[in-house]
Amino acid sequence: MRIAVTGATGMIGRRVVELLLERGDEVTAFTRDQSRLEEVFGERVQPAVWREPESQPAPAQALADRDGVIHLLGENVAQRWTADAKRRIRDSRVLGTRNLVAGMRDVQPTPSVLVSQSASGYYGPRGDERVDETAPPARGDFLADVVVDWEAEAARAEELGVRVVRTRTGVVLSPKGGALDRMLPFFKAGLGGPVAGGRQYVPWIHVDDVANAMLFLLDNEAASGPVNLAAPEPATNLELSKALGRALHRPAFAPVPAFALKALYGEMASVVTTGVREVPKRLEELGYQFSHPALEPALRDVVG
Repeated sequence: MRIAVTGATGMIGRRVVELLLERGDEVTAFTRDQSRLEEVFGERVQPAVWREPESQPAPAQALADRDGVIHLLGENVAQRWTADAKRRIRDSRVLGTRNLVAGMRDVQPTPSVLVSQSASGYYGPRGDERVDETAPPARGDFLADVVVDWEAEAARAEELGVRVVRTRTGVVLSPKGGALDRMLPFFKAGLGGPVAGGRQYVPWIHVDDVANAMLFLLDNEAASGPVNLAAPEPATNLELSKALGRALHRPAFAPVPAFALKALYGEMASVVTTGVREVPKRLEELGYQFSHPALEPALRDVVG
């Protein structure tokens, strides 16, 4: 297959591109910085420079003759949500996706499938409720509002006859980048522990399963609409902390109070101090088999 990928040099993008290349696909990688792309992948991918995704349509010539698109572009959410950061987070996702679809509109034939990254933030805080794809979005929540508008822009590709899959991804466990990057120094020093009491659920997933699931959804004609990307059984923050401590052979009892996170991250701290028990109902219905279904072995694989 000939696949276009946005966000190819990010944590998930790198793994997705490597898997596509391993199976013999031809990859066109969209980038703002071609030298960065070459540093990561050398000459193994075809570069497509897209410098201003928030204000320019994706270059149509780079989408021509592509069988599918995997869209992973987006500003990092894990930062203090200043007014400027909120604008970047929203514009990178909403306008970036709008302009990707605009580029697809200028191509004949259009790519047949779009797998567009989304987020578990769609659901907002849900307590102990097991949340599948039929749950409605949260209201009055910054991140949920962004995700709703982000998904709406991706869904516009359906007007072009494109099969659209929106992957509501949870907390990705990866050896490089993501949530563990910020947690590991504390846990390795024996200073890790549950956050804000630890009762909130964490919809975790191993980066290999994120990438494998995206290719599975890319290939599976039955896949469309929202699909939760999270491990079969979410863990509470307390369970995650204890499992990470065991994987590192370190104690994990130092509690992190909510006010400390709020002082560091402001409004964004609510993503960590609340949670959602997101389950992958649609992914399992489609027959996907997880490589890392259990938390502790997944953590040992990541940190080992």
